Amino acid sequence: MQDLIEQTSLQTTEDQHSALAGIGRLTNFYLSYQAQNDIDLQRQYGKLGHEIMAANYPQWVVPLSIPKLQPNNKIRVGYVSHYLHSYSGTLWLTGWLRYCDRSSFEIYCYYIGNEPDPITQQFQEYSNVFHHIPDNLSAACEQIIADKLHILVFPEIGMNPQTMQMAGLRLAPVQCVAWGHPVTTGLPTIDYFLSSELMEPENAQEHYSEKLIRLPNIGVSYPKPYIPPVIKTRSYFQLPDDAVIYLCCQALFKYLPQYDFIFAEIARRLPPAKFVFLRGGLLQPRLKRAFAAIGLNSEDYCVFISIPERLDYLMINLLSDVYLDTFTWSGGNTTLEAIACNLPIVTCPGEFMRGRHSDSFLKMLGVTNTIAENEAEYIEIAVKLGLDPAWRGTIAERMSQNHNRLFDDKACVVGLEAFYKQVFIKHFSA
Repeated sequence: MQDLIEQTSLQTTEDQHSALAGIGRLTNFYLSYQAQNDIDLQRQYGKLGHEIMAANYPQWVVPLSIPKLQPNNKIRVGYVSHYLHSYSGTLWLTGWLRYCDRSSFEIYCYYIGNEPDPITQQFQEYSNVFHHIPDNLSAACEQIIADKLHILVFPEIGMNPQTMQMAGLRLAPVQCVAWGHPVTTGLPTIDYFLSSELMEPENAQEHYSEKLIRLPNIGVSYPKPYIPPVIKTRSYFQLPDDAVIYLCCQALFKYLPQYDFIFAEIARRLPPAKFVFLRGGLLQPRLKRAFAAIGLNSEDYCVFISIPERLDYLMINLLSDVYLDTFTWSGGNTTLEAIACNLPIVTCPGEFMRGRHSDSFLKMLGVTNTIAENEAEYIEIAVKLGLDPAWRGTIAERMSQNHNRLFDDKACVVGLEAFYKQVFIKHFSA
């Protein structure tokens, strides 16, 4: 990081354009998967990103005063994202918009990506004003400035380079980020991090350069997914009927090597175990070593299948016995969908908010006896669920009965809008 900062010159126009192109190609996305407190590195990177944006767009880094509210006017809140389509980092946002108090707020959405689908249509329906401005940073920024927003919210910062560039500017008097990518941005231009009361540990402010806002419950109003009836069998996916199927469906970079031994240990205690990985082909050499270390052959237990269709993905959830969550960065969308399929979840909350998603979902459901405190207990719970189908059934039944506690939660929207009003008054009086 220090080398990058030292080697990035912004002296000439050519230097400035070159640096802009550099941060426009990729983000430091993988940093936060290493399970460390990233605040110092993110602050350094955020400062660099802001300086590059300021050098290229000096007109868009000056502080903005909050526009006055004319009689009968509403607080203008904008949401800008590359992912206003069916995407795990933004799907939850539809709930914030659906349950918005229209008497107090006017919603502006800026879709800067270009993969529109039925979810994009929902964003359009729930907006007072919807702009689709794909792959044109200047045009998107000009539109946001012209709309004179009071508050601008980035559902995620850190996955898409253009979003990160825009977030390094000052496009609205108040700028917030939500937990679509649940790690601090380090950007001096982002004022608030909209998080979750249930997900954050006590010392959480130490993990954020932004002022942390803990919204009620899980902080988002996640729409309950449609779950189809079971219309396929295990044999369709070449999975044995007599196996205990553990679903391992996280993105590859969530599987840290120090936890590989857990799969082998579960298999040692439960020979009928099959671990179904949907995206984990690159894990094969690692798992081979972990299983060999205790005298087992990973090929007897680990199955790698690719699921191109959403229907098949849901079928795998419905046909599995247990969902194994990842350590340090837990499932978000994947866990919520597994819960909708009443699939028992084994999780162990981590040190940071990004490792506590599943923990918070289960707490909202009131199904907490599959939450482990450490690795040993995680293995025990996973094995017990495998050995005891009756207990597994009880857990699934309790999950099913309590879906309404978790999905389409309106309390978080009430909390969000109370924050918007409070921050508007605070900045207006300042």
